[in-house]
Amino acid sequence: MAIYCLEDDKNIRELMTYTLDLAGFEVKGFPNAEPFWTAVEDELPELILLDIMLPGEDGISVLKRLRKKERTKDVPVIMATAKGTEYDKVVSLDLGADDYLVKPFGMMEMVSRIKAVLRRAGTRPVESVMEAGPVTVDPQSRSVTVNGNRVALTLKEYDLLCLFLSHPGQVFTREELLRSVWGTDFVGESRTIDVHIGTLRTKLGAGGRYIETVRGVGYKMVKEL
Repeated sequence: MAIYCLEDDKNIRELMTYTLDLAGFEVKGFPNAEPFWTAVEDELPELILLDIMLPGEDGISVLKRLRKKERTKDVPVIMATAKGTEYDKVVSLDLGADDYLVKPFGMMEMVSRIKAVLRRAGTRPVESVMEAGPVTVDPQSRSVTVNGNRVALTLKEYDLLCLFLSHPGQVFTREELLRSVWGTDFVGESRTIDVHIGTLRTKLGAGGRYIETVRGVGYKMVKEL
């Protein structure tokens, strides 16, 4: 089964599908409800990412139909809402949405929310602990330790670390890290990445050496030195 992503903004949709593919999911993207319903008739998705603001049939209407149909009423749904629209969040949850994301959201936050919803739905196995040298991350408790000692990270630092650990040895450009962790609508510059990498290395102490700078490109994390 695939994750269905219903998002009318082409750039955002392509980034979401690219990120989910990178995270190991099968994913299909749709610009509006019409091709989405056709796909649902052919194959039930594992989870649906549903934007509220859509051309034609909006996300709230799609959610209502999903929950009324016997075949789709139990499919997990994560709604994407605009910043500051508290009403949309409340309505979405009241209608049976499993979770929501507030735009703009980072791609790693999206992946984390999807995995959490799928775990609750019992459709995905429990994530295993990730390690690199003395650094250990337990996704279940969102805990980070270095040589057994607990380390407190900010949300962005944690997302950066998980992205690196999920793809050991892969080189990420600063732009890729910005898109994956901060999202498409983040207004900033690549210097933001350098600052966060610096603080992450400092907090990881002996584990900070496992995040390597690739000159002229970006950063990668290795499992062994």
